[in-house]
Amino acid sequence: MQHKDPVCGMTVEEATAQWKWDYQGTTYYFCGKGCMVAFQKDPEKFLKNGPMIHMESH
Repeated sequence: MQHKDPVCGMTVEEATAQWKWDYQGTTYYFCGKGCMVAFQKDPEKFLKNGPMIHMESH
């Protein structure tokens, strides 16, 4: 199953995802550690506003 990284919007494959985090009963999948850490610092920012593209981190 594919998921969208809530920070950058990249598609992440659940079966091979290295970076994931549970928040309020939902598992979120990330393309990398940087996106996961950004989400952990302020999850509501990304859930409210949607993905923010950070090409320099990819």
